Amino acid sequence: MASKPAPDATRRSEKSRRAIYAAALSLVAEAGYPKTTVEGIAARAGVGKQTIYRWWSSKADVLLEAFLDLAEQTARPAGHDGAGHETAGIPDTGDLAADLKAVLRATVDELLDPRFDAPARALTAEGVVNERLGRVFMARLLEPQLQLYVARLRSARDAGQIRRDVDPRIALELFVSPLAQRWLQHTGPITYDYTDTLVDYALYGLAPR
Repeated sequence: MASKPAPDATRRSEKSRRAIYAAALSLVAEAGYPKTTVEGIAARAGVGKQTIYRWWSSKADVLLEAFLDLAEQTARPAGHDGAGHETAGIPDTGDLAADLKAVLRATVDELLDPRFDAPARALTAEGVVNERLGRVFMARLLEPQLQLYVARLRSARDAGQIRRDVDPRIALELFVSPLAQRWLQHTGPITYDYTDTLVDYALYGLAPR
């Protein structure tokens, strides 16, 4: 009689990890960060609390990893550089305005995705009052994304498309920060037209041309 194959521990672990990610994100979206607990995550995921503590040291670590995974799952496809090579950053077609508009439109899609919106708001809000969480959230998720803008703006500066004295890290805030504020504070609709306009204002100013 043929013996049954041994259970695949790797597959079982990955299934549990995915269940924990989903449970953590849904709970923080429904109840907020303070009311989300490791016990609650474990119960919803159908795993023991010890399973979570074997992989993570706190609920903050669980939520941040779950959110990073979500961000990767919803990320736009890689772009191409000027030589036609694929890149993990913002596309460089030689047209800075078009490239920035394209990536900001992708950001609009992400911000309007219900899977992303609720947990992102919960973690962002908690990061304002929880300094440790805010620093980790910034370092692990936000800053790597902002560095993609830095790289694209630096490339544009080297190509003479923007002034040589422009600091890319400050310049990116001209279009990223207004979008983040509008999303967080519900001060207006998040649309392609809005982000296209941000790019035009940032690159060409407000004075008559």
